[in-house]
Amino acid sequence: MKITSRDNSLLRRARSVRDGKVDDLIFIEGLRLCEEALRSDLKIEALIYSDQIARKDRAATLIAEIETGADKTAVVSENLLESISYTKTPQGIILLASRPVISQEEFQEKQSSTPLMVILHGINNPVNVGAILRTAEAAGVTGAIVTPNTADPFSPKSLRGAMGSAFRLPVRTGASYADAIVPIGIHSDGWSGGKFERCRGRRDLALRSVHAALSPCLTSPDYKDRQVSARIRMILRSGNPSKLEIVLSFNG
Repeated sequence: MKITSRDNSLLRRARSVRDGKVDDLIFIEGLRLCEEALRSDLKIEALIYSDQIARKDRAATLIAEIETGADKTAVVSENLLESISYTKTPQGIILLASRPVISQEEFQEKQSSTPLMVILHGINNPVNVGAILRTAEAAGVTGAIVTPNTADPFSPKSLRGAMGSAFRLPVRTGASYADAIVPIGIHSDGWSGGKFERCRGRRDLALRSVHAALSPCLTSPDYKDRQVSARIRMILRSGNPSKLEIVLSFNG
């Protein structure tokens, strides 16, 4: 379908999704993110792309794959794409897709026997949310829990910052902080996870980098009368010196 009017109903809906006014849909922009969305088996309501990007081989291949499962497909000019784009420079392709929703049971099923999770709590900046998810995936995290007072991990800004990690990691949203820490075995009487041993050397640099990115999101105002701290340590477990674990401690 070729769209030539800025006031077309599909373009109006795309703007509403972009602005967070449609709860069950997310706005995905850019070739790479759209490829990640396709691999994640998200239900795609609409594919909107420019006639210019369709001339490129990589984009043409992706468009052909998405068209087979999308409910609606529309071709627009670069100018019309700019009217709905989230970025200053349109990326050529946009998807409106169902918001990923995962229950607590499904989230637990996706965890390994030695899960490694990160809690995002009280983070207002969506760019930071995306960066944390990206860093967490690189550190080997097996899942992320996002509390209600944190920026939407599937907003356009968060998705750009996560660079696909939001689709690859199991991300559970809507859990309170108190509920979020239950599945990861955090207790108020000290460290969780048992015995720890420091590893020294070059990996310490990576640990400090990961700690700087993740520790702010693990500080909870819900525990005003207790100090909550986060640490990331390299541990020796099953002969694997490269294992990273995120650990919370409660003091006081």
